[in-house]
Amino acid sequence: MWTDDEALSDIWICIGHPGFSGDDKQRRHDLLSDRFGPDGWRWRFVVRGRLVGFDEAIAEYEQAYRVYLAEHPEVVKWLTSTAGNVYDHSVDNIWENDYAQPGPTANHYQDISVRRVIAELQGINVCGTDSSATPSLVDLTDLTTGEVHRVHRAPGFYGNYLVQLRDARSPGYPLNPALIPVHDPALITTRPNAIEWFHREGCGHLSVEAFWQTAKVIEARYDRFLALGDMRDEPLRNI
Repeated sequence: MWTDDEALSDIWICIGHPGFSGDDKQRRHDLLSDRFGPDGWRWRFVVRGRLVGFDEAIAEYEQAYRVYLAEHPEVVKWLTSTAGNVYDHSVDNIWENDYAQPGPTANHYQDISVRRVIAELQGINVCGTDSSATPSLVDLTDLTTGEVHRVHRAPGFYGNYLVQLRDARSPGYPLNPALIPVHDPALITTRPNAIEWFHREGCGHLSVEAFWQTAKVIEARYDRFLALGDMRDEPLRNI
């Protein structure tokens, strides 16, 4: 049969748009790996009409923060004088500065973008620092909880507080990705009849969060897709 052709294993097809994952990240990963095999599916991103990998897409995410912060020195002034570091959903986020986050916990990107851009705006070459060196630790008070944490100070930050960049109850809400406009009109996308949390806040479908969540698609190897049989009509069932 034509479906037995080995060449089909080299073909990848988009099989759907999963939307926001959050704390559901690990469950989705396990389900897709069980359904298609660990090497039979992958995340891809639609950027300016092209399917691209994670690195190219996340560079656009960071660029939105770069443009926004460069145009809003008042935000930079407040943040750098108040915060010693920033985080998203957990204080532990401050120890991670790599966008690639294969672990089971929810991804966090806005804090990494903000740290990188703040350092860049102040002429600090973070990439040139010795990553093996142990950072000096300071006591920073979490503005959200009032708890004191012994952590490192992010380059370019001079305040005495940890500032959470998350929902409307967090002090760093102005830097929530739903409030940051996507910097290039060519990246603006919509999904008719699909309303998620980021559509109800800030810039709505014009935000960098909307770009990120809407650009995400899942690709599967065509041979693994064909192996689904009757389930091919719903390859993302229960996702």
